[in-house]
Amino acid sequence: MKWSTTPTLIFSPRSERTNTGMTKFQNMSTSLLVLAGISVIGLIFWGYNPLSFGYKEIRLCPNLTQEHQENSNLQSPQGLTQEHQENPNLQSPQGLSYNQPSVVGLDGKVIAVTPWLAPIVWEGTFDSVLIDSIYKQQNITIATTVFALGKYTQFLKVFLESAELNYFVGFRVHYYLFTDHPEQVPTVKLGHGRQLTVLKVASSNRWQEITLRRMEKLEKLIESRLVNEADYVFSLDVDTKFYGPWGAESLGRLIGVIHPGYYQTARQHFPYERRPQSQAYIPVAEGDYYYGGAVIGGSVKDVHKVAKTCREQLDIDAANSIEAAWQEESHLNKYFLYNKPSKVLSPEYLWQDFKPHTNEVKIIRFSQVIKNYAAVRPNP
Repeated sequence: MKWSTTPTLIFSPRSERTNTGMTKFQNMSTSLLVLAGISVIGLIFWGYNPLSFGYKEIRLCPNLTQEHQENSNLQSPQGLTQEHQENPNLQSPQGLSYNQPSVVGLDGKVIAVTPWLAPIVWEGTFDSVLIDSIYKQQNITIATTVFALGKYTQFLKVFLESAELNYFVGFRVHYYLFTDHPEQVPTVKLGHGRQLTVLKVASSNRWQEITLRRMEKLEKLIESRLVNEADYVFSLDVDTKFYGPWGAESLGRLIGVIHPGYYQTARQHFPYERRPQSQAYIPVAEGDYYYGGAVIGGSVKDVHKVAKTCREQLDIDAANSIEAAWQEESHLNKYFLYNKPSKVLSPEYLWQDFKPHTNEVKIIRFSQVIKNYAAVRPNP
């Protein structure tokens, strides 16, 4: 770089072949050589002078490099990926027009992924031994809330005993049972690392009121206890029974389950809340799936957000003397439509005992038992 000017020393001007010319040429060459020598000395001097720009640039390079690296760390793909993983909110705008997702294809085969690329969990889409082994290494705790008020305490024994045989076997599970009759809670032998906490709540004369208040109870339980006691939380209906294994394949940030009665129904026939006055309102032209309110799950943080949002919307409706068509289930469907679940459980995880088996459902893991509603509900 210091010798970039040397070509001018090699190519001299064209001259006449005379003595005078040769003398002039020699004098000029001598002068040019002297100037070149001075230039070289000057370049060396400026290159090492502490006040020179060249030296300043060398001195500033480490600082500039460090600053560039710090900025790169803030804006690097890895940093953005980590942020996305921690806050992967799958929110969709209201009023967006798109085709209704299918659960079963035209060929009769089940579809194992949603249009927003969330898995739909069916038998045969996962290896239970592998995925359970992966999650067991994380030493996680799964909180499970159950509401058994009034005559619904009669379903507790079947629920708990079947859960101990099938539900997150080998994992730490903490059942939180809300009931107005603690004395009616049956004694059930629990496996290693599993426990039951009974929480007494007030009775109600309306079954609708019981379901309306579940979101509030879940929200407060998460804030007061689960935020420090659990990694994941599921809220399950008590009038149910586990028939097959339910494990770590169901875990995720935000979990919804497809209702067994509507998994092949056109969206315009979903039992959504259709009154615009309600906070649970969903227009006829919108909808993905109809989600069952008997199963809500996910990380403690995300389930808290669901419960709090639904509770706030339920309170607004109550202040306006409106009760959504299917209470908290209607508000849950509104939430899931615009805040997409990160994983969807197939109807295997929420069946109904009175329904016959279908070609799509190879195994029934969890099902609502047959009951006489008039005999167990405090009001019609």
